[in-house]
Amino acid sequence: MRDAYIIGVGQTAVGRHNDLSLRVMAARAVEAAMHDAGAESVEGLYVGNMLSGVLLNQQHLGALIADAAGLRGIDAATAEAACGSGGAAVRWGVMAIASGQHDIVAVCGVEKLTATDPRITTRGLAMAADYDEEASHGVSFVALNAMIMRRYLYEYSLIPEDLAYFPINAHHNGARNPNAMFQKAVDMRTYRRSPVVADPIRVLDASPICDGAAALIICSGDRMAEIKASGRPFARVLASANATDSVAVHSRATPMFLQASYLSSRRAYAQAGLEPQDINFFEAHDAFSVMAALSLEACGFAGPGKAHEMAKEGEITTEGRLPMSTMGGLKARGHPVGATGVYQVVEAYLQLTGRAGPNQVQNAAIGMTQNIGGSGATVATHILQRMN
Repeated sequence: MRDAYIIGVGQTAVGRHNDLSLRVMAARAVEAAMHDAGAESVEGLYVGNMLSGVLLNQQHLGALIADAAGLRGIDAATAEAACGSGGAAVRWGVMAIASGQHDIVAVCGVEKLTATDPRITTRGLAMAADYDEEASHGVSFVALNAMIMRRYLYEYSLIPEDLAYFPINAHHNGARNPNAMFQKAVDMRTYRRSPVVADPIRVLDASPICDGAAALIICSGDRMAEIKASGRPFARVLASANATDSVAVHSRATPMFLQASYLSSRRAYAQAGLEPQDINFFEAHDAFSVMAALSLEACGFAGPGKAHEMAKEGEITTEGRLPMSTMGGLKARGHPVGATGVYQVVEAYLQLTGRAGPNQVQNAAIGMTQNIGGSGATVATHILQRMN
């Protein structure tokens, strides 16, 4: 297997883009990434997206976006793994390079969620759950996560405010990210006053409905002499791993433990030859506060029911032991579902190349991203290393 390197990234600001179509957002992100990498062409394009067919009546995004970005004729396809679609697309790109199939490829994640009636969007997001066992009974995706959070609080004798430090940290970092949807810090008082969406989930526990596109360029070691000569920054992909669990939460062996997250992270650690303590920062899938906690615990960063202590004690800030959601995460940067996994890798690359601005983690050498599909049914983990 060959080494894979990320040599350029691009992104749109996350928010409501009423004036931009999905293809335009995606093309802009890909073009920006190619410009950042100094690449005139790529051999493949892998697109992460969840809902364009349901919300926009448009499938076949690989060819659509390749054409829009001036790349007609290349290998292109779309990866779908619910909210983990972006991570799946990154994995496809890494595998294309590692296998020797291609020498340079683009990966793009794109989603447009605000162009439709919110009820239609909510119905689409529920497709990340098991339709027969969950969604068909009227359980929305937010309601499903509310049940998970309620059970988590009960299991560990916690209150909602114990998990509030996750969104507080995310908003603190998002306030310093020009591409974040929410660029305003919040505190515990703000959290307590935020409306309840599905008890015990408050507005500040849940990521927003939004639009966005992010892209990156991955190449093989055969191109590295050229990249090094140009002086452009790059990062090595040390690991790319994926794992699955049952889509329905109640079918899992232990509903309060993300088994796919555990398996995906352990496979990534094994590939990279690392342990949890070797990770310098973590871009977590904090779509809901409880998912941030469950991810930290499954990845080996905290014991069962103890993740909130890391957040409360400041260990997840950009100055802490394990900086998390360093550019705002899903909560503050925003969660354009099929694009999220790509945004995470873009942000990890920026950290490792010293381009994260006010949110820069000092001495960041190893970063990990984890993108979750559904409520834990598909989990893609990537570990990146600073190279220069």
